[in-house]
Amino acid sequence: MFDRPAPIRMQRSHGEAAVRFSAGARLSGLRQKGSAKALLPRVRGVPEVVFLNTSGGLTSGDTLSYRLDLAPGVRTVATTQAAERAYRADEGAARVRVAHRVGAGGWLDWLPQETILFDRANLHRETRIDLAEGAGCLLLEAVVLGRAAMGETVRDLHFYDNRQVFRGEKPVFLEPLVLNSNILAKGLRGALLGDARAFATLALIAPGAEDAVGVARGALGVPGVEAAASGYDGKCVVRMLAADGWPLRRQILRLMEALRRGAAPPRVWQL
Repeated sequence: MFDRPAPIRMQRSHGEAAVRFSAGARLSGLRQKGSAKALLPRVRGVPEVVFLNTSGGLTSGDTLSYRLDLAPGVRTVATTQAAERAYRADEGAARVRVAHRVGAGGWLDWLPQETILFDRANLHRETRIDLAEGAGCLLLEAVVLGRAAMGETVRDLHFYDNRQVFRGEKPVFLEPLVLNSNILAKGLRGALLGDARAFATLALIAPGAEDAVGVARGALGVPGVEAAASGYDGKCVVRMLAADGWPLRRQILRLMEALRRGAAPPRVWQL
């Protein structure tokens, strides 16, 4: 009689990267663990932080955490080095947590590159930005369902994405999203995305941000992208749909330039 072989335990990736800036935008804390890294390229003016997942993608059981803490008055641009990829996951979700804090009068541009979801991906992501009094942020989230150039089609997945911005203990921007196989199978995708396979939200959150709606609308119009901007209660929110990731990326770059008053996009976005 033969013993049954022990079940194979797949290797998982776990990463944590945290950066802290004190007064005068001086680096005062840096923590890197596992597959997560934080790069600090030398740039003029506002400092940049580039988060990186060295595992190359996310699947069942992987965890990833990014954190940024800014002292009062500090302005910073943060992004990711490349598109994050969520691959087939047959044994539960990959989990990502993003938690940034912006001190009084400070500013954060959180501009991660797109997330690419592959067929049978299972990704649970939570993003929370805490703003102190007088602080503001520009928040981007872009998602692409498979790669059109590779002929990929996404029919089966589970994607939970929850974005929250708080000022003190008060929520000022809440946007949960669930996109799963049931929605796709029941034909509800048309009501959510139409024929689009790429979508994004760019939100400017600060006192008086609603006044930027005209600027945002003036930056729309990239061929192949359907987009609209609205402003309300200290927010300017732009939503975009596209048939592919490339026109969506061009539209995002144009909006970045407009809402950031001509400032160049993060260096990794220019490659």
